[in-house]
Amino acid sequence: MRSKLPLLAAVALSSGLALVAATQPWATIVLVEGAAAAGALQVSGQDLNASLSPVAIAALAAALALTIAGKIFRRVLGILVAALGAGAIAVAVGVLADPVGAAAGRIAEITAISGADQLALIQSSALSVWPLVTAIAGGALIVFGVLVVILSGRWGTAGRKYESRTGADVAERAATEPDRISDWERQSDGEDPSEIDSLPESPKK
Repeated sequence: MRSKLPLLAAVALSSGLALVAATQPWATIVLVEGAAAAGALQVSGQDLNASLSPVAIAALAAALALTIAGKIFRRVLGILVAALGAGAIAVAVGVLADPVGAAAGRIAEITAISGADQLALIQSSALSVWPLVTAIAGGALIVFGVLVVILSGRWGTAGRKYESRTGADVAERAATEPDRISDWERQSDGEDPSEIDSLPESPKK
């Protein structure tokens, strides 16, 4: 049970880091003179891959869902968190390997040129630290997702204490409340149930 809050907080923080990283500038593409109105193009992670923010938001939502999920659903969410982390890493690695290719869509938007002809328009490119940050956040999500799968079975179920107490209350009330059926039978036999219940118990021999 002690692992629950730290682990959920770790998933939430990693998801938040990935979400912040998606909005930051990932790459700067310098174009040759005259290729576009702007001499340089700065692109964010979200510009390079529109799935980044949804991936981070989904992982954050999974962290929230884990606070109330049952044992089986916790493991499903743990697998989902790990898969989302792998997706974030895949996007980050793709950009790190080929920033110009990743930015091809944005380059086409400002130059109206697509395909292999774009290469003649690129003077240089530079990456920021944010793709690496995203890869680290994705790796953390994989680790924490696996830990959720392993450890979540030990977490208590919400409401178990309440349900147990409720069951005890019902049993106690059942023991203390009068038996209406027995009282009715006594009345049918001409007896007064209230007098019988009030008689002291005879001492045991």
